[in-house]
Amino acid sequence: MSQYRRPLFVGNWKMNCLKKDGLKLAQTLANDMKKIPEPDFDLVICPQFTLLSAIETIISNSNIKLGAQNCHAENKGPYTGDVSSLMVAEVGCSYVIVGHADQRINHGETNSEVKEKAYAVYNSKMIPIICIGETREEYDDGLTFEVIKNQLSKSLPTKGVTGSNTVIAYEPIWAIGTGLTPTLEHVQAVHSLIRTELTNVLGDNCSNTLRILYGGSLNSKNAKNLLLLDDVDGGLIGSASLDSLEFLKIAKSSV
Repeated sequence: MSQYRRPLFVGNWKMNCLKKDGLKLAQTLANDMKKIPEPDFDLVICPQFTLLSAIETIISNSNIKLGAQNCHAENKGPYTGDVSSLMVAEVGCSYVIVGHADQRINHGETNSEVKEKAYAVYNSKMIPIICIGETREEYDDGLTFEVIKNQLSKSLPTKGVTGSNTVIAYEPIWAIGTGLTPTLEHVQAVHSLIRTELTNVLGDNCSNTLRILYGGSLNSKNAKNLLLLDDVDGGLIGSASLDSLEFLKIAKSSV
């Protein structure tokens, strides 16, 4: 963790929580965050689309920001089942996850589509959380660096990127929801690679301030050591974010 970058923790609820449980979870988090008047970290929750509006009301007076799990690259049109960046911005979102492994794998999302979504998020005055990560096969074959460099170069917008309007999340696909975690050396090596690639493209100032999150079975037991790594600036957290106590324990590990 660097002094240049404020820790960021993003809870990706995925396709979990019906209305009653989702609102209860959001309320519990809001109540707990109100007990920390000046937190040393940023907290974002990304519920499913159906709960965004109701949860925005619950967290509006807390230190929690709202995010969406995805968006379409177009503002409107014949895209049944999709939601535009303007729509999620309208209900109070500040962040949008784009390029998550679930979308890349389950829906065949390409790097170029991720880039277009990131531009749409910019145009709607929000911050994209651009996800990249290798499969287990790619990891075993020693292709991690090659895959990460390729995904980053083709998913990252080429215009308008700053350290404050963009977040990168490294999620090794083989570690998402599996309980498996890469070694600390591997995580730092990949994050350092990402930082170096950002420096080459965007310059030192942008690279030094842009936050790179780690995701992949991050929990309160392994968070402290991961967050001590120089280029890990927080976490994109899945199942652990559905437990308010566990989620905040992870965030407080950065302090």
